[in-house]
Amino acid sequence: MAGFMKRLLPKRFRKQGVTIPVVRLHGAIMAGGSAFRPMLNIAAVAPLLERAFADKEAPAVAIAINSPGGSPVQSRLIYQRIRDLAVEKNKRVLVFAEDVAASGGYMIALAGDEIIADPTSIVGSIGVVSGGFGFTELLEKVGIERRIYTAGENKVMLDPFQPEKEKDVAYLKSLQQEIHGVFTGMVKARRGHLLTDDGEIFSGLFWTGERARALGLVDGLGDMRGELKRRYGEKTELRLVSASRGLLGRRQPGVGLAAGIGSSLALSAVAGLAETAEEKALWGRFGL
Repeated sequence: MAGFMKRLLPKRFRKQGVTIPVVRLHGAIMAGGSAFRPMLNIAAVAPLLERAFADKEAPAVAIAINSPGGSPVQSRLIYQRIRDLAVEKNKRVLVFAEDVAASGGYMIALAGDEIIADPTSIVGSIGVVSGGFGFTELLEKVGIERRIYTAGENKVMLDPFQPEKEKDVAYLKSLQQEIHGVFTGMVKARRGHLLTDDGEIFSGLFWTGERARALGLVDGLGDMRGELKRRYGEKTELRLVSASRGLLGRRQPGVGLAAGIGSSLALSAVAGLAETAEEKALWGRFGL
């Protein structure tokens, strides 16, 4: 509506300068989430991206990424939506790495036509990780008998209450290798002509923005406001595209509250504990 009203004004009354839509992608990348604990995933991000790319007058869309990664599926879905919209709307995409653009966060960053990082940003971690716990002796110690019935010999593969099996671990690693291959293929397709021949780029290591630029993982160093004004003029304005507010004034992750709010809140509290632990572990890998 604002853009429509602006076009109705005579040119001499229109504000001079370019307005760039900005989408901030912050947090661990996980499916699900709730109004009380939104997650970074395609359901939450898609409405923001649609609104940002719908600005016909903007020559580019700026995306700020601050994420330690998470779900490779959600990361790739967000990446693909950005690229699809960029082609459809003929917009340039400028990605700005904040504290961290690593693992799935870096996968999303690949959607940018250019990636700009702070010299102290953490960038990279092009790899795949799975984690869990083993409780093989816990039940016996507390006097609990576990009963599980399956059809299919592999239905309890990697069960944390059973001893680890070599063949299960080997199978998991084969899946990780396939996902890693997809990730490295994306990096090579988007940035292959810029990468150095450093053999550790795809090892899962991560670097500062300064070192990432030397490796070809990012294009430049700087901050969003300064970079956009340098490119499009001092009168350039940044317009943050935010999620709409729902009940209790909380930002919505793209979907409404589920029916049966009382039981949903209880379930969300339980699930939130596990999600919090997982999210803290993701950030903790990078000292944050």
